[in-house]
Amino acid sequence: MTAVAPAPSRGTPPPREPAERRRALGLDRDGWFLLLPALLPILLLSVGPLLYGLSLAFTDAQAGRTEPTRFVGLDNLTDLRHDGLFWDSFRVGLVWAVAVTTLQFLLALGLALLLNQDLRLRGLARVLVLVPWAMPEVVVGIMWRLVYHQDAGLLNNALRDLGLLTGGGVDWLGSLSLALPAVILVGVWAGMPQTTVVLLAGLQNVPRELHEAAALDGAGVWRRFRSVTWPSLLPVVLAITSLNFIWNFNSFGLVYVLTQGGPGGETRLPMLFAYEEAFRYGQYGYAAAMGLVMVAVIAVLLAVFLRNRLREEDR
Repeated sequence: MTAVAPAPSRGTPPPREPAERRRALGLDRDGWFLLLPALLPILLLSVGPLLYGLSLAFTDAQAGRTEPTRFVGLDNLTDLRHDGLFWDSFRVGLVWAVAVTTLQFLLALGLALLLNQDLRLRGLARVLVLVPWAMPEVVVGIMWRLVYHQDAGLLNNALRDLGLLTGGGVDWLGSLSLALPAVILVGVWAGMPQTTVVLLAGLQNVPRELHEAAALDGAGVWRRFRSVTWPSLLPVVLAITSLNFIWNFNSFGLVYVLTQGGPGGETRLPMLFAYEEAFRYGQYGYAAAMGLVMVAVIAVLLAVFLRNRLREEDR
C-alpha cells in the first residue's frame, strides 16, 4: 500500500522549505550580495565611528596627551552625574527641542491645511514654503544674526519705524531673557517647511469621499477635521513630531552660528557643550560620555516612537 501523507489542517500553513524560509527572513544570499555595497559605507562611516566614540566614554582620552589612553570604566559617567553645567545644557536642550517641535508642528499644520485648499497661486506658495528648507544652517544663522543685529538689524529698524522702539536697539541674542526665545524662533522658521511638506502629503492621502460623506451627514469643518482628517493624519503626525524632536535635540550648527551657546550658557545645547569639552578643552573621553548619555536618550525616544507606531498599525 502507498502511504498517504496527512493533509495539513486548514488553519496551519504548510511547512516551508529552508530556502523559502531564508527568503522570508530576509536571509537570501543574493539579496545580501546586492545590499552589501550600500551597507558597507553605512557600517564604515556611521556605525564604526559611533562605536568608537562610545568606547571613548570609558577612557581618559585627552588632546595632546603622550601617555597611552587608559580604561577608566564608569568614572566619566560618575563625574558627569555631578556636572551641573552639563545638566543645565540638557535642560536648555529639552526646552529648545519641545518648544521648536511644538511650534513647528502647529504652524506647519495650519499652513498645510491652507495649502491643501484650492487656492490661486497654490503651486507658487508651495514652492516658496520650501525656501528656508533649501538654505544651509550656516546661511540661515548668518542671515538671522543680521536680522537681530542690535544697531542695524532689520527687526530693530522695523520696531523703530513703527514707533515701538526708541533709543538704542534691543540686543536680541545678547540678552539673558531674550536669547533663547530668539533662537527658538529661528529654529521654527528653518524647520517648519519640512514638517509642512510631510503633513501636506498626509492630507492629500485622506480620501475625499470621507469628507463628502461627513458633509452630507451635516458635519461642520471642525467636526470633519476631528473625525476624518485627524485620525487619518495621526500616523504621519507621530512620525514627523518624533523625528523632529530627535533632530532638534541634536541641533548644533544653527545655534552655534547664532550665539555659540551664549550669553552665559542660556542657549548652550548639549551638543554645543560636548563640542566645547572635546575641541576647546581636549577632554575627548569626558565629551564622549556626554554623547553616550545623549545616545541613550535618543534610543529611548526611538523605542517610544516605534512602540507607538506598532500600536497604531495594530489598530
